[in-house]
Amino acid sequence: MYATSTAAMKFSVEVIILPVSDIDRALHFYVDQLGFALDVDYAPNDAFRVVQLTPPGSSCSIQIGKGLTDAPAGSLRNLYLVVTDLKAVRSHLIERGVNVSDVKHKTPVDAWDGSFAPGLDPARKDYASFARLLRPGWQ
Repeated sequence: MYATSTAAMKFSVEVIILPVSDIDRALHFYVDQLGFALDVDYAPNDAFRVVQLTPPGSSCSIQIGKGLTDAPAGSLRNLYLVVTDLKAVRSHLIERGVNVSDVKHKTPVDAWDGSFAPGLDPARKDYASFARLLRPGWQ
């Protein structure tokens, strides 16, 4: 059915378009509060603007702007920023004015059923603990 081999192919996600209602507020949030790098801010006319931002250490960027998508602002869901020290990053972001949820962890972690418990995973397993960036009003 799906017999095509991908063994010799390389795939990478390089850009995700993030629909926002206020480009400049989003730009401020991602650069000044989250610490993303500003790669591109290009507006050749009033109908088009692309702003590309990259999280520290990431090979995938996000793009915000005008004329990029017809998706409604705030419609993108479940995009994950993965960090090595969730507790430290959460504290750092809160100090920078970012609204971050409490930390929760999957339970039971080895028999994932969609349940969560408060705090970091006691065993500190990879991909077991989560915190959400709470949605700013401009999204």
